[in-house]
Amino acid sequence: MLWSVPPRESQQDMNAEQQNVLQKHFSYWTDKQNQGIALFWGRVLKPNDPHGMAIIEVKNADEVTQLIAEDPAVIAEMITVDFFPMMIPPRTVSTNEPNVM
Repeated sequence: MLWSVPPRESQQDMNAEQQNVLQKHFSYWTDKQNQGIALFWGRVLKPNDPHGMAIIEVKNADEVTQLIAEDPAVIAEMITVDFFPMMIPPRTVSTNEPNVM
């Protein structure tokens, strides 16, 4: 799980350059989602505690480091991102049921 923290509570006061970086950030994570790396991502709507979250699927920690380092908002120092590994229990699927997440 990735947890990102922006330096502000609102996007309302961003200048044009910051808005451009944010659009690149959204495009970056949309691309990662299309590749099956980001299972889901987005802003968490928690009052007075703005942050983003992404659930990712990678093979190793090196991939996480690269994902974070290549994020345009991280490069522009608009957000910081922390990584928290998650333990996911294996799913048991009956042969008579479809494999549904």
